[in-house]
Amino acid sequence: RLAAMKVEVMKTSARSQAAAVIVGMYAGRTPAPGATSHSRGNAAALAAFEFEGKSGQCAVLPGPEGKRLVFVGLGDELDLEGLRQAAAIGRKAVGGADIVATTLHQVGLDGAAQAVVEGVGLADYRFDIYKSDRTERPELVLELIGGKVPDVTSALINVEAVNLARDLVNEPAMAKSPMEISRRLADLAEAAGASVEIWDVDRLAEERMGGMIGVGQGSVRPPAMLKIHYRGRRPKARLTFVGKGIVFDSGGLSLKSADFMEAMKDDMAGGAAVAAAVIAIARLGLPIDVTSYSAFAENLPSGSAQRPGDVLTARNGKTIEVLNTDAEGRLVLADVLSLAAESEPDLIVDLATLTGACKVGLGPKIAGVFGRDQVAVDGVLAAAASTGERVWQMPLPDDHRYMIDSDIADMKNTGAGRYGGAIAAAKLLQEFVGEVPWVHLDIAGPAYLDKGEHYLPKGGTGFGVRILIDLAASA
Repeated sequence: RLAAMKVEVMKTSARSQAAAVIVGMYAGRTPAPGATSHSRGNAAALAAFEFEGKSGQCAVLPGPEGKRLVFVGLGDELDLEGLRQAAAIGRKAVGGADIVATTLHQVGLDGAAQAVVEGVGLADYRFDIYKSDRTERPELVLELIGGKVPDVTSALINVEAVNLARDLVNEPAMAKSPMEISRRLADLAEAAGASVEIWDVDRLAEERMGGMIGVGQGSVRPPAMLKIHYRGRRPKARLTFVGKGIVFDSGGLSLKSADFMEAMKDDMAGGAAVAAAVIAIARLGLPIDVTSYSAFAENLPSGSAQRPGDVLTARNGKTIEVLNTDAEGRLVLADVLSLAAESEPDLIVDLATLTGACKVGLGPKIAGVFGRDQVAVDGVLAAAASTGERVWQMPLPDDHRYMIDSDIADMKNTGAGRYGGAIAAAKLLQEFVGEVPWVHLDIAGPAYLDKGEHYLPKGGTGFGVRILIDLAASA
């Protein structure tokens, strides 16, 4: 159930069927390439709208033949992310139009057409399947008018992958048990040409996945792990992506308050992102060997739930004292990171809505990046810069290992006091990757937004999917 979108390339607007045309203007109302003919005669109207071409500005004016002219501001210095956002703002300004034309791809930046397609496609996303008055939406047609247009298939696949992850995050927990979400993603992965394994609770027990079993034992819906593997022709590198997949997080016996529990259907955003990324990589046919592991479980209180004070044994044999059952993401990741490290890939990247502390430190729009291998971290930072997904490197100092010291086990699942919670969680994860280069993305903030903007919707955002695809493409 992905947002349908088609791209048509036209040399001129003569045969355009669009109801609206999105054009760009730089600061000072200087027309961008392709916008000159549309800007003639509209200077006074744009001035009346106080439209000056600044980034984020938008003005909709009546145009010829009943079309709407959508002027979007490009600012003084335009980059691909600014272009992506401008295209999204233009699309949202005419959200009811099913055929939209644009000249934004002519701005002269490498990758401009792909950025425009991504901006429009990601902004077009809706999650309305539970609305009783919803109507079927026709396929969105985006006309790219004028200029030389490269193949934009990869951009369309990126949009579909992000929107898949968004759909899964936005689904109510009742509709995505660990096994149900695993099967749904498995079908899509196999259709893309990837191989799939689903480990049920019995297999998890056989494979010594004590963290996943401990977290999931309070729910009547047992945990499941989804493995997706794709090997392209002559792969340049071997990557592994790991995702936290808590389909609902009540906090377990360390119960969250009601307001902190409302959005906890989003706690599987990492598991959805890594799977969606590998499905996209398979569809793109990239020359890479890549595996994703999604650790799906439900963290609920019951008579069978794990208790504060319990000790779990992870796959690699290390023990974890569970002092707070609401610090459960690091428990499921401990198992899956151990499993991922056994095959010694070139790089492991994990995505997890792991700590409120990271959101406190960086706000709702920026993910924290942790890692001990700076070359690996730099690769992720470069991918984030390319896709416009905002991240910030955080410290992972050796002398902070004491924060997870336990009196009775190898470590505890909480930090030392109220400070540095995101670092403490990352230090625990570090215990399970051995010597393999590893990068941890704490996406607790940007995975789910209370307020949307440009191409980011309210709710699930699909954060990290495009980072992982870019990382694979540039490996």
